[in-house]
Amino acid sequence: MATHRIAVIPGDGIGKEVIAEGAKVLRALERLEPHLRLRLTRFAWGCDWYRKHGEVMPADCLEVLARFDAIYLGAIGDPANVPDTIAQHALLNLRKGLDQYACVRPALLLPGVRSPLAGQAPGAIDFIVVRENTEGEYAGTGGRLYRGTPKEVAVQTSIFTRAGTERIIRYAFALAGRRKRRRLTSVTKSNVQQYSMVFWDEVFWAVAREFPDVQAESMLADAACMNFVRAPERFDVVVASNQFGDILTDIAAAIVGSLGLAPSANINPSRALPSMFEPVHGSAPDIAGQGIANPLAAILAAEMMLDFLGERRGARRIRRAAMAVLAEGKALPADLGGQARTAEVGAAVLHHLREAGRA
Repeated sequence: MATHRIAVIPGDGIGKEVIAEGAKVLRALERLEPHLRLRLTRFAWGCDWYRKHGEVMPADCLEVLARFDAIYLGAIGDPANVPDTIAQHALLNLRKGLDQYACVRPALLLPGVRSPLAGQAPGAIDFIVVRENTEGEYAGTGGRLYRGTPKEVAVQTSIFTRAGTERIIRYAFALAGRRKRRRLTSVTKSNVQQYSMVFWDEVFWAVAREFPDVQAESMLADAACMNFVRAPERFDVVVASNQFGDILTDIAAAIVGSLGLAPSANINPSRALPSMFEPVHGSAPDIAGQGIANPLAAILAAEMMLDFLGERRGARRIRRAAMAVLAEGKALPADLGGQARTAEVGAAVLHHLREAGRA
């Protein structure tokens, strides 16, 4: 019987509220699954920590987190008090430092959820976006000269290495090969970015030769944004650079109902260092503390975490309980058209989890 060591970082804003509900679900599941052992260790890192200590996370955070099997993150960010450049830099450093190079974000229209796109039935939208997570446009390379003068210059440089580009594209091809439709779409802007994106295209088609059973295509980013809305059913697995993947996944969350339903996994495929699981909605300071945030993305992120850790039966139990809440429609949060509070949605998931356990 293995014990999974989970570092829990609730972070800021609604992150604290939704992770609290996710942790309750994990504890309840532990009681239902006799073989499951989870050791949850909470870290109070984030913008509150920054105001006290002058840093979002301690200098040795990577060494501390490396001892865990996975990280369960709420959100980092409090733009009214800490500049996003500081808060998000800390988050990017986690992804880079732990070599979590594959950001995996599923987009699935669930039963009981209405898409803003007309005529979409449950399951009609079902694809995964794989985002390069450690380099590209968010590499953090650049600088500014002559600040505050008429000659001021800002330079932001994207970094695309062959090793980094090959590994994320190969990861996406392998994922597509395990899915029923076996289709992979690469999203770039190579018609105007003649160096980085042309390079990406070249690597993509070279790697494609290794996966003859996967149908491959390349699409420009503006066309992909349009087709996510116009014809989302055409997509199966999508692979994109850091920035394009970031943009596309917000569109994907919107068309399947809400950011409040969108979980995310930041994967280190080697498993030499922990992977990180989080909802994608951010800290949402405009509603923080009101008890109305949707905790389902955080709960589904916990499901992704358990699945990655090999606890597939427990993961399925969480998914079924969350889907039961949505299908029942009695405890829906405000972003899904209901009036249920955060704790009420979490309690509904717990109820269905326990009822299924008694069956």
